[in-house]
Amino acid sequence: MKYLRLLLLLGVLVVGAQPVSAQKYRFKASSLSIMDRDKKGQWSDWSEFKPADVVITLDGDKDRIVVHSKDLQLYRITAYYDKIANDREETLGFECLDNNGEMCVILLVTRKDEGGRMQFYINYRDLKMVYNVYNSK
Repeated sequence: MKYLRLLLLLGVLVVGAQPVSAQKYRFKASSLSIMDRDKKGQWSDWSEFKPADVVITLDGDKDRIVVHSKDLQLYRITAYYDKIANDREETLGFECLDNNGEMCVILLVTRKDEGGRMQFYINYRDLKMVYNVYNSK
């Protein structure tokens, strides 16, 4: 009986000692579109998508998102939004601060009705960017 209790205790300790970590996701962007506000506060149309060969990393352990573009874009995640899902799309949201301390909202949208196409939105007060992305290993 003592042997069984010792074995059970050892099993609990081994299982309980496993490291718990958030996941790290890596995306590859294929194209980028931008829209901004004019002086009257009206949003422009989205620009035509331009090729964009950048890697985007979402690191839950470090609470950050990094866009490895020509000018490195580093975003510190300050809040994780609840996942929103419906028949057409699934959205993960993050409130972030960029390198300059400016607040933005980043959304990872998976379009179920478009074969699982993924888009990565970076939304500022006067600027919006969207990358077409896919999972990268």
